[in-house]
Amino acid sequence: MSLSLVIFDCDGVLVDSEPVASRVASAELTALGWPLTPADCLKLFTGMTLRDALPIVEQHVGTVPDGWIDRLAARFLHAMTEEAEPVPGARDALLATNALGLPWRVASNSSRREMAAKFHVTGLTDLVGDRIHSAADVGRGKPAPDLFLAAAAAGAADPERCIVVEDSALGVRGAVAAGMAVIGLARHDDGAELADHGATIIHQLADLAPLLGRKLSA
Repeated sequence: MSLSLVIFDCDGVLVDSEPVASRVASAELTALGWPLTPADCLKLFTGMTLRDALPIVEQHVGTVPDGWIDRLAARFLHAMTEEAEPVPGARDALLATNALGLPWRVASNSSRREMAAKFHVTGLTDLVGDRIHSAADVGRGKPAPDLFLAAAAAGAADPERCIVVEDSALGVRGAVAAGMAVIGLARHDDGAELADHGATIIHQLADLAPLLGRKLSA
């Protein structure tokens, strides 16, 4: 495959934000009457937009109070500003991608405001710059292909010459639907679910640059 663009997910790939988000979601959903642990929330909602998660929530608690989604988003943003950390090796992975001469972009179901906060607190803003794409920009988030196709268009790259780095099944499905190859980052398990959806598995970001290099030279 001739590579021309790498597309990184944000949460779980560059920023270790999912444990923070799951803890906030656990507290908020338990207060609504649906007692879930952070581990439950991580399993149920990883990779989803808040709007996509809402029907699942309402199946269990009924109609949520007016403004609940906006208040939850604000709590996420505050928690990320205080607690988000980079995924180990994130900065090195971006620098190594640059060193390979590969352009890259970031495509996330998170809002632009959330991503800006996460990259600021993790010290990645200087590298990421304006290369971010949010589901809010395109209307449909992952697992729809729209977000990845928008990132490819911004990078003037054909989808079949893009490779996506993802940690969620929703993200892998979206990338495959966009006609892109996928590297699945499975830091906490064997990656079987990501592989089932079509991803090539790595278990740490240190393994990314060698894999990209092999694909470039293939």
